[in-house]
Amino acid sequence: MRLVLSIVIAAALAAMAGCGGKDGETTDPEVEPVVEAEKGDAPASIGSAKMKEDGTLVLMLRAEGPGGIIGDAMKVYKPDDPKYKETLEHIGGLKPGEEKPVPPWPEEKKEE
Repeated sequence: MRLVLSIVIAAALAAMAGCGGKDGETTDPEVEPVVEAEKGDAPASIGSAKMKEDGTLVLMLRAEGPGGIIGDAMKVYKPDDPKYKETLEHIGGLKPGEEKPVPPWPEEKKEE
């Protein structure tokens, strides 16, 4: 058991080689640095959308909130779904087998 744990730890350390920087910096020229969005900035993408051969849309979405809260969701829209057309237009259209990033939806205005 200790041998297996040692191998796993060694592999993890080897994988981290070149990632010794701080705050998204890297010492590996092949690795793109992590750039954090400013607070309040919307992400460029909230996930990905793929169209299956039968026209079904499969969205893999992620939301991140304060305190490190993360939520993942998979939404499936068949062509007869009432929200199918609206969702497909929001994504910018897709062809069967194609995959695209999903831009954030506009914030809904809250009624007071």
